[in-house]
This record gives sequence, structure tokens and C-alpha cells, in this order.
Amino acid sequence: MNKDTEVDMKEVELNELDLEKQPMTGGEPGNSPLGTEKNGCVKVKVPEESDFKFTGLSKEELMKVAGTPGWVRIRWVLLVLFWLGWVGMLAGAIVIIVQAPRCKPLPEMNWWNSGPLYQIQDVDAFVENDGLKGLVEKIESLNQLKVKGLVVGPLHTVQKDVPTMLDFTKFNPDVGTKEDFENLLDKAHKKGLSVVVDMTPNFNGQNLWFGNAEVISTMEKLKVRLNRTMSSNLEFTIIAVCRDSHFEPFSLCYFRALIGVTEKTSATEVSTLLNTSGVDLLLSGVLEPNATGTERAKAIQYLYSSQNQTSLAWSVGDSTKKHLATLVGSKLVKLYQLLVFSLPGTPVFSYGDEICLEQQVSCSLQQRSCRSFFKTLSDWRGKERSLQHGDFLLLHNSTSSLAFLREWDQSERYLAVLNWGSSPVKFQLNHESLPEQVTVLLSTDPAKHAPEGAVDLKKLELESGQAVLLRFPYSA
Repeated sequence: MNKDTEVDMKEVELNELDLEKQPMTGGEPGNSPLGTEKNGCVKVKVPEESDFKFTGLSKEELMKVAGTPGWVRIRWVLLVLFWLGWVGMLAGAIVIIVQAPRCKPLPEMNWWNSGPLYQIQDVDAFVENDGLKGLVEKIESLNQLKVKGLVVGPLHTVQKDVPTMLDFTKFNPDVGTKEDFENLLDKAHKKGLSVVVDMTPNFNGQNLWFGNAEVISTMEKLKVRLNRTMSSNLEFTIIAVCRDSHFEPFSLCYFRALIGVTEKTSATEVSTLLNTSGVDLLLSGVLEPNATGTERAKAIQYLYSSQNQTSLAWSVGDSTKKHLATLVGSKLVKLYQLLVFSLPGTPVFSYGDEICLEQQVSCSLQQRSCRSFFKTLSDWRGKERSLQHGDFLLLHNSTSSLAFLREWDQSERYLAVLNWGSSPVKFQLNHESLPEQVTVLLSTDPAKHAPEGAVDLKKLELESGQAVLLRFPYSA
């Protein structure tokens, strides 16, 4: 090959290389969907979504597909599965209902079984010589204590030891008037409180029923005012409940309950009175402070076994004699509050018992603490079925200690444990219905047994004067 030929070949190669470097063209601009750019870049036009419209299948196409054997089988399978699932859920619900434990029917309750009664015998002492008018102003404060009834009076007129001067139809002017009492009823009923009128005939005299010669005539006067049949057994004081705001005065008051008070401490005698006197509720002295734990346990068990608990009332203090703090000492007030609130029946307290009042002088350091403790117990007593009307089971008793269980159907259980002795007591509580651990609801010594803390029942120890209210859930 000569030199000229070699030169021509190189020029051809160079020309071909130059052509590769030239930009791509697709004809005249605007005539092709591919635009051109410098350096060989290609601009591609992407169609917008709006340029396409999905129309789906037509009715004819859908009908044609739906009628195919495959889709027919799928529809039948889904239909069968739906009905099988529905029938299965229905059957499961029926099994749950059938196998679920039946709720125990609630017992017949009276209004006084739903919470504590609060006794105010000396109205002037309670309201600082302002009589019934002052008591009306105290209703809101009493309502905060969650009490359900006020035991007021006596309010009638009588001259000491003079039966002929007894008049149940007239108010003692030193206490108030008919209008004052009507205001009291109206204000109390708006707060859900019942008013209990103490109708002890000779309340300031030596004999509450005057003498033997006057007993029959006094009883007849009382029967007329109460308008109900009563036993001639006079070994208790009569107090009656008035719930009607129309008071003219006692003769037209609508009595809903008859409550008796006796000083008897024997459970047998108290049970006999309940059977023969005709009273709806009887307050006795079986919880006297001098009784031992064993004696109290026997008395409580006997009355619970022989009587309907709706007729039982419990109290330690007595406004006609001494307040709770005076009887048991201010350090044991909370313990006895816990005891009375936890027993099966109606708790009854005298004014001042909620603040450890002692001989008309309150314990300033403990006043708020006692009131708060009382209010908490009263609140739980009013809303928990086991405490309201639950069964009573005695678990432990000794000379200075006591433990019992309150339970109702599937409701939460409550266990009261008390030690009023002078020495510590170790409790080993064993029963098939008790769990190993329980929760503290309330304690007289929160530093040792804090609320919501856990307690091992086999290792529970209470110091002198301590009490706890424990709880645990129902377990099938």
C-alpha cells in the first residue's frame, strides 16, 4: 500500500469518528417525540396521567367473569365461612353465659343498713346553744362524713320525773320550734339523710319510763304517737325515724322505723329483746370496752347466727354517758372505729366520736386524723357490698385480739384484724378462702402498714393498739 492510500484511510477513520461525536437528530425540530439536546442528550416526553382513563370492566364483561366456575366456588366458600363464624360466636356466647357463676341475689336492705347513724342527744352542746337552727347549718359537714341518719333529741317537753307533764306533741322551746324542725328535715332529706327522733319519755329523770305505776300510761301515749303495735317490754329506750317533711308535730310524723336502745351486754338477752320487742333495729352494749376479745367474738357470732344482720346495730360510746375516746382512750379510737364499721349490721356513733372528743374537749393533735380515718371507713362501708351486707366469718379471737372476714358473692373481700392489748400479736391466719398475700386498705399505723402495701397473712404482726383493714379480690 502506497503512502497516498494510507493517508486516505486515516482521513476516513477520522471522519467516521467525527460523525459519532455529532448530536443525534431525528429530523426537523417538532416533527419527532424525541427532542434533541447538545452533547448527545435525548429529551423524552412522558405522557401525563390524565392522558389515560381506566374504564374498568363493562357490565357484560363482569357478568361473564362472575359466572365462571372458579368465582362461583369462591363465593360459596366465603358465604359458608361467614355463617360458620357467626354460629360459632353465638355458640361461644351461650356457653360462656351457661357456665358463668350465678350472681347471688341481693338481700332485702333497709335505709339504715347503708351507712352509719350519728347520735346528737344534746343538740345545744353540739351546735353551741343554737338549737335546731344551728343543727341545720351543720348538715353539710355531717353529709361529708357519709352518715345516713341523724339521731336527734329528745325534743319533746317533759318535767323531770313528772309523768303528767309529758307531752310528745310539743317541742322543748329551749331546743327549737316546729318550723326549725321542718327546716332540718328539708335540708337533711335534700342531702339524703334520714332524721331519727329520740322519744325517750323521762330522759332527764331517774327512771326513763318514770315509775312502775306510770309505765302503762306512758306506753299508751307513745303508742298513739308512733301509731304502731309495740311490746310492753320496757327494757329499752324508744327512738323513732321521721322521714316526712310535714311535721304536726310528732303525732302526724310518718314513722318508717322503730329503733331500740338497751344497756344489756348479754348476747342472749339482746337476741330475746329483738324477738319480742317489735323494734326494727336494736342498739346494745355487747361491745362494752371491758369485754375481752373472746367474749366479744362469742357475742358477735351468736347475734349474727341468731338474727338478721339488718336488725343489728353496733356502738361502743354512748352520748348519754361517755364518748368513745373517754371510754377507750384517744389512742384506741381509730381501732374501735374500724371494728364498728366492719361488723355485720349498722354502725352507730355519738357526736364527737369522729374527732376523738373526750369529755367535751377534742384532741387537737388527732382531731383531723381521726375525722379523716372515720370518713374513709364510712365511705368504704357505704359502697362495698361485702361490708354492707356480706357474710361474717370469724378467723381468730383471743383475750386482746380479733380477726374476721367479710365477703359477698364475687365482690372484693375485706379482712379486719385488731389488737387492743398491751403486747404485740403475731397472727397466722389460715383459711381456704384466704390468699397468701393481701393489700392494706386502711391502718391505724400507716408507717408500719402503709395503704396499698402487701401483707403476708402468715407473718402479720400488730403492735399494741393497732388495727388494719385488708382486702383481696374474689377468686373462683
